[in-house]
Amino acid sequence: MTVRFLALYETPADPAAFDRHYREVHVPLARRLPGLRRYVIGRDPAAVRGGAPCYLIAELEWDTLEESHAAFASPEGHATAADATYLQELAPVRSMIFTVGEA
Repeated sequence: MTVRFLALYETPADPAAFDRHYREVHVPLARRLPGLRRYVIGRDPAAVRGGAPCYLIAELEWDTLEESHAAFASPEGHATAADATYLQELAPVRSMIFTVGEA
């Protein structure tokens, strides 16, 4: 089983400030999360059905749900969450965690 955390950021009021902080502060923090297997960022999404597209999509991946919970409970996870609270002031975000399996 694979577990993914998905964050969908709306367009920030100041995209340059958001991008700078995300790249220089948030990404280095998140890359230190224990057990993190993959961290990818998607830009320029286009809505296919309904709703406005978001500005940025971040997808983080762990091998198990337990590993993801442990990562967010770690000191690195607390630091990343604190910075995510600041990022939310720059751009509203929706986030979710889910398991991935074969259809």
